[in-house]
Amino acid sequence: MGSGIGNVLILAGIVLILAGVLAKYGLMGWFGHLPGDIRIKGEHGAFYFPLTTMILLSVVLSLLLQLIRKF
Repeated sequence: MGSGIGNVLILAGIVLILAGVLAKYGLMGWFGHLPGDIRIKGEHGAFYFPLTTMILLSVVLSLLLQLIRKF
């Protein structure tokens, strides 16, 4: 039972390392700037809600996890 959690932690680490490398080299410039992301700027502050980005991320991660579970 412990090895299942270990595998999940290893996979999470690999995903975080990959995201870090992509962010470092500027390959994630699109993240948070898609059409449908909500940006409101006012005199006293700003509100930002990356709606479309989070939906896209959710779909991609769901598909990836489905593929991992099949194998």
